[in-house]
Amino acid sequence: MSGRGGSRAAVSEGALVLADGSVFEGELIGAERQVATGEVVFNTVMSGYQEVITDPSYAGQIITFTSPHIGNYGVNETDMESRGTFCRGVVVRELARRHSNFRADSDLGSMLEQNGVPGISGIDTRRLTRLLRETGAMPGAFGSIGEQELLTAAIAEPGTDGIDLVREVTVPQSYTVDCLDPDNKIRIVAIDFGMKRNIAHNLARFGAVEVVPATTTASDILARDPAGVFLSNGPGDPEMAPYGVETISALLGNVPIFGICLGHQLLGQAIGAGTVKLPFGHHGGNHPVKNLLTDRVEITSQNHNFAVDPDSLRGKATMTHVNLNDGVCEGFQVTGEQAFSVQHHPEANPGPHDSNYLFDQFAEMLAGTGGR
Repeated sequence: MSGRGGSRAAVSEGALVLADGSVFEGELIGAERQVATGEVVFNTVMSGYQEVITDPSYAGQIITFTSPHIGNYGVNETDMESRGTFCRGVVVRELARRHSNFRADSDLGSMLEQNGVPGISGIDTRRLTRLLRETGAMPGAFGSIGEQELLTAAIAEPGTDGIDLVREVTVPQSYTVDCLDPDNKIRIVAIDFGMKRNIAHNLARFGAVEVVPATTTASDILARDPAGVFLSNGPGDPEMAPYGVETISALLGNVPIFGICLGHQLLGQAIGAGTVKLPFGHHGGNHPVKNLLTDRVEITSQNHNFAVDPDSLRGKATMTHVNLNDGVCEGFQVTGEQAFSVQHHPEANPGPHDSNYLFDQFAEMLAGTGGR
């Protein structure tokens, strides 16, 4: 596709095969690739497909969109959530043949091609989602090769367990996002474990944000004299980022800390809590979360396969948020420290903004340091 009314000149048939042998026939879209492999997950957002595809947290995964019609409002540069794409592929029921939106610069098919993301359409995503919900996320492969070859590739795909995906997505060097208020002298350091752009924009309401690579040491961070440290979202298994845990452990007690998603899990490990892998994870923009401190229910944006074990928090932290769908720990406050975190995404993009107040909560901590 290209432009505002583009359509594919030719259709290439393909198939998606899961590691359990399940086969789904479809038509290949996006970047041309003989075979694409990854851990297959499903996302329930009704819109925001561009933000999802460009979220670094999807490294190593093939994204299945449960919404049946994808691409109808096109894509634009503003809605890119990272410097590129890190997911392994995209699965849809139907890709829009034409898009219509005044903000659109191009169409989704062209974006997939330009960013090297393979995809497959015409898939029975309802059947696929039910299968993943019952059996859990699993490796898969899709492409133009034979089904047996695709099955072999799916079985050989390691998934996201036991792999350090953070190093694949973190920024290679530091950069700064200026505060929206030029008179504000507060400095915030954000550790990029796979951070979305909109997070930095939210933090920039309260100070200048210096985004640093995931492997930056605590001594290096403290030498920058920040008023607070933010721990970003990111992909994969938190057990595979021990450098992050080591840094966070050394930061605790020295500076206020706010973490989300993978940053939440790493903060949990830093205080001695455990993490577990969920059967099919939370991926979508409609997850109900209860704030246990206020009894308020928030509809949240989520994207994670791992979670903090709530039982392991006893004596270390107080759980502040819980997922009403399955009881997963969605947030905690570290006992005796200015450090808290949540599993969901308060910045949304896509999704509701019910939890955006958490940035203000972090800002109150920053003000308490005197702005350094």
